Amino acid sequence: MKKALFAAAACAAVAAAAPAFAGEAFVGVYKHDVTFIGDAVGLGAAGRESGVDVHLGYRTNRIESLRWLGKPQVHAMVSINSKNTSNFVAAGFDWRIELGKPGGFYFRPGMGLAYTDGETGLPPVNAPGLSPEEIQRRLKLYNTRIDFGSKVLFEPELALGYDFNDRWAAELSYTHLSNGQIFHHGKNQGLDDAGVRLVYKF
Repeated sequence: MKKALFAAAACAAVAAAAPAFAGEAFVGVYKHDVTFIGDAVGLGAAGRESGVDVHLGYRTNRIESLRWLGKPQVHAMVSINSKNTSNFVAAGFDWRIELGKPGGFYFRPGMGLAYTDGETGLPPVNAPGLSPEEIQRRLKLYNTRIDFGSKVLFEPELALGYDFNDRWAAELSYTHLSNGQIFHHGKNQGLDDAGVRLVYKF
């Protein structure tokens, strides 16, 4: 819990320290641990957990000084799961790409880092000397929890948005979490969230 609070504070600090503070806030509702997107793009979600995730976040305006990086926005967010399984905080960059004239549809890819309070290093079911009760306990964990392998994860995301006016927009959004075999070698069960978020521009 202390690590999660520290990560949340770090996310807020990253966002607050970025130039052009006005930015935008967003709130979204997501299906937790969907499998159809990860299977299609080869990222491989676990499909073990359930519930709904609520994403609360903030994005800065475009950072003009990061021209060499394509003038990204900085995002920071927290995800809370209705079943209290794998919650996470995340921060990173994303880029708004207009699809036609500004003020209509746009595409938004992003990449960040996340910290989860989900499971890492689930105990093996086939270890010698386990009682039947312990085997059942471990089997339940294996079938109902994602084993991320690492608390620190990559957080790529994609969104398709539409501006209703100068203040409000909506986005179809996809967020993925996994260690990419970089933060951990071995278990790499990922999490895919798919949903809709509402954006308010300050």
